[in-house]
Amino acid sequence: MLEALASADIQLDSFFDLSMDYLCVAGYDGYFRKINPAFIELLGYSKEELFSSLICEFIYEEDRELTASHRKSLINNKPLVNFENRYICKSGELVWLHWTSIPMPDKQLVYAIAKNITHKKNLESERISHVAHLSKINQQLKQLNYTTSHDLRSPVNNLLYLADILGSNDNSYEDNEKILEYIKQSAQGLKTSLNSYVDALKENEESNVRVEEVYFETIFQKVQNSISSLIKDSKAKFYADFSGMESVEFNTSYMESIFLNLITNSIKYARPDSFPEIKIITTGNNGEKTFTFSDNGLGFDMEKVGHLIFNLNQRFHNTKDSKGVGLYLVHNHITSLGGSVSVESKVNEGSTFTIKFKS
Repeated sequence: MLEALASADIQLDSFFDLSMDYLCVAGYDGYFRKINPAFIELLGYSKEELFSSLICEFIYEEDRELTASHRKSLINNKPLVNFENRYICKSGELVWLHWTSIPMPDKQLVYAIAKNITHKKNLESERISHVAHLSKINQQLKQLNYTTSHDLRSPVNNLLYLADILGSNDNSYEDNEKILEYIKQSAQGLKTSLNSYVDALKENEESNVRVEEVYFETIFQKVQNSISSLIKDSKAKFYADFSGMESVEFNTSYMESIFLNLITNSIKYARPDSFPEIKIITTGNNGEKTFTFSDNGLGFDMEKVGHLIFNLNQRFHNTKDSKGVGLYLVHNHITSLGGSVSVESKVNEGSTFTIKFKS
């Protein structure tokens, strides 16, 4: 019996130490009692630092009050599920954690498991921002519609009146010549007004997009750091070569979004029989600036869905996290700044996205 218990302890210790999820045991006094290596590596603090400070000191200040209220529920023997808060790593980086915690009143301990959902939060934040941007554009289009319908009503009515009297039998040749000249002037005025409205809308939209020199390696490293746990858990391998074109004139936030969405998609839609392999290459030949992103994932049936890949709310694989937004954002970011993006893919053979930036 004792040997069986000892064996169970060893197995549990191994599970605790080898788990890729973040496991910890906390006391009712608010201090860590045990924390697994994965969690220590994520936060970046030493064991001594983690055990000698109250847990709340590692929690992002804005989340402390809410966390404290849930901690009270735990102490009152109420399990905690689907709770999210932010922790501050030693590097200063914020990570979002999704918690499941079980209280053990007889031992005055809380057993907890967390998952790093930082990359999901980043994508969610970007999508919310994009929806807000689309709403703003929609409002601008509505305003343009109201403005044009109001301001152009009189000129259009004038054109209709001139057209009605143009063919009158009472008009002389000279009268018709004058009426035609008035019609031309009125039509030119309408064209000018419409162009000014459209130009104003376009200028207002583009003024919010800052274009600067963006370095691929810098963006790649930043995105890798932001989803390091996801990459580690998936065992994804990367081959990146930016020697053909180290940078491009683009928007930094857009480029981060492109890298983030393509990489997370490659991991999310990896084949179950192999780890993700991702190849990223840039080239700049004869003025053509090209970015190629390839993976070995599930791929697409291009004959069936090729024309839908970059559309909003399109889902091609049975994955619960799929929102049908990522590739739409990639396409929108590229084309809004004058570039183009295409895809080649085969089912279970991966996909290759080719981005051509505006020269």
